[in-house]
Amino acid sequence: MKPVHTIDDLASRDLLDAGAAKPARLAVIGHPVAHSASPGMHQPALDALGIDARYIRLDVRPGDVATTFARLRQLGFIGCNVTVPLKLEAMAACGDVHADARALGAVNTVRFDADGVTRGFNTDGPGFARAIDDLFSQPLSTLRVAVLGAGGGAGQAIATTCAMQRVPRLVVVNRDAAKLNALVPRLRAHAPHNEIEPVTFAESERLAVLVSGCDLVVNCTSVGLNPGDPPVVSADCLRPGQFVNDTIYQPAATPLLELAAGLGCRTSNGLPLLLHQGVIAFQHWFPGTIPDGAMRNALGL
Repeated sequence: MKPVHTIDDLASRDLLDAGAAKPARLAVIGHPVAHSASPGMHQPALDALGIDARYIRLDVRPGDVATTFARLRQLGFIGCNVTVPLKLEAMAACGDVHADARALGAVNTVRFDADGVTRGFNTDGPGFARAIDDLFSQPLSTLRVAVLGAGGGAGQAIATTCAMQRVPRLVVVNRDAAKLNALVPRLRAHAPHNEIEPVTFAESERLAVLVSGCDLVVNCTSVGLNPGDPPVVSADCLRPGQFVNDTIYQPAATPLLELAAGLGCRTSNGLPLLLHQGVIAFQHWFPGTIPDGAMRNALGL
């Protein structure tokens, strides 16, 4: 069996399932996608619940999402997860998008329903809120939060979740000021009476003041994925006692987390977010199931 499939493998069920004990009926799509830990979490849950289905990685290039959805539906897929850089394209390719996903600005979970409608959801936002409560034993709504990389799909979803939770202060950070200028009015629509502060990474002095003043710092950028990456922010943005969460989970300890731990911060990587958003996604596909235990064990949490 292939570790990563492509759109060409969706030509027929015989080709896709050659040598496999179970039919592929769920997938994570992205580009690249070989690093995704989702199969290692979802497959144990499927097996534990006796569901005859295989969860695969599917490398899909930007521009091919709608075609991929059509082929997955033809092959009888239940649904799929969507990772970078396809979350915005996935939303456009869905026939129906849940109101929360539309508010969060991206789709990361898709369900192919029997009525012929492809439905899109976002589990990043609610999964993040659950993960923070689980990690730090404090509701997200009580924390002052800085979101690093708020202009991307996951960053927008997390920033919007923070606004919807009415966090007392929200600092949104991005390289591109234009993206911040477009995002902030949408955030303020959810929290008109709360503090929302946009700042670019280039504004180093203001960045340090705003980020260090927050209770929770969340990295939603890709900085830290590659060997040799520096911490996404410098030490003057952090202080002892802060919560620092990196949405990256491979490597387990990013340069940001290593820097934060050395400064006395409480840290966590992206595995708890992966777990909680995955549980919610699984329940979109299989309502009433409880996959938490099997998924938590598979991720070593």
